[in-house]
This record gives sequence, structure tokens and C-alpha cells, in this order.
Amino acid sequence: MGDLIFSYKTIAASSSGIFTEKRSKFISFAFPISSEEEAAMHIEAIRKEYYDARHVCWAYVCGEKSRVDRLNDDGEPSSTAGKPILGQIHSKELTNTLVVVIRYFGGVKLGTGGLIQAYKAAALEALDAAEIVEHELLTRYVLEFDFDYINPVMMLLRNYGAITIDSDTDVNGYIWTVDVYDRDVERFEQEAETLYKLSVKKKIEEDE
Repeated sequence: MGDLIFSYKTIAASSSGIFTEKRSKFISFAFPISSEEEAAMHIEAIRKEYYDARHVCWAYVCGEKSRVDRLNDDGEPSSTAGKPILGQIHSKELTNTLVVVIRYFGGVKLGTGGLIQAYKAAALEALDAAEIVEHELLTRYVLEFDFDYINPVMMLLRNYGAITIDSDTDVNGYIWTVDVYDRDVERFEQEAETLYKLSVKKKIEEDE
């Protein structure tokens, strides 16, 4: 069983860099993304803007609790572009991050090793220019409790720094939707159910 993940790192905003090797020019871009569809939109936009570039290579890591890696060499020899770009994203332990590197050929072939090093360096230029931020992971719950329990429940939520997303009522009492930090979920569930006798249900998001 792998280590539990309670937070993730990504970049705060888009960034760019330039790397030149033997007259070949590598222009790199890093983007924060929230979905594979968003990554595809950025890639397509770069292709349109730099339509005359010989290669538009890219890699990304997407997802928080479960993660997806994608890469593309775009005509470069296999594993000489997308893989080294992806390696730089991994080296900084990032997710929800896309890096695109475009290449303008300078007339001198770089060879397999040269290409790998050039794409690594170009990707690093963009990532080094970005601010890295860390976000704590949250789990969403629906709490159902009697009207008389309002004060204890509010104290419970304060103790765990839980975030109230929505509140409603029915004939039986309150129905609250709250976000709890993943590092606290085990203790939160136990305390809510054992001490407060609450009905606690994890809310499954549509995109999970």
C-alpha cells in the first residue's frame, strides 16, 4: 500500500522559458491545469500560435488523489522529448501541470542524447520561472443531525477546520455539506459518529 497523500503541489500561474542549443531554439511554456481537456486546449492554442514550429512536444500530470501522465514527442525520436519533459514535472513533484516545448530547428542535428538534454533544459526553464504552491486535499461529507445538535456540530467543525459548503433542513433536522482536510478524515469520522452520533456520508463527486 502506497503512502497516503494529504496535499499536492502545482504551479500558481503560467510561465515560459527559452533554451538554445546549436542554433535550435526551444521555447517552453508551463500551465496549471485542472483537467485533461484544459491541457488539450492549451496545446492546441500553442500549435495555432506557433504554427511554423517544427515540433510541439508536451507532457502533463493531471489529478490530485489519482494522477494521469500523458506525453507526446510530436515527431521527435521516441522518448527524446515528451519523456524528459515529463521527468522535469516529476522531479518537482508537481501535478495539474502541463509543459509544452516548441522547437525551431537550427540546421544542426542534436542527436538522441542532445535532444533529451535540450528538452529537459527547456522544460526546466519554464518550471523554474513558475511559483510552486501546495494545496491540502479535502474530502466532502454530508452530515445529518438533529436540530438540538447544532452547537456541538459547530464545535466539531471548528476543531477540524472544516469548511461548510452548504446547509439545509428537513423535518428531521439539519443536512450540511462540509469539506474536511484529508489528514483529519479518519479522526473526524470516528468522532462524528462515536461521540456525536451523526450520520456521516462521503459525497462522491461526479468527476471522480
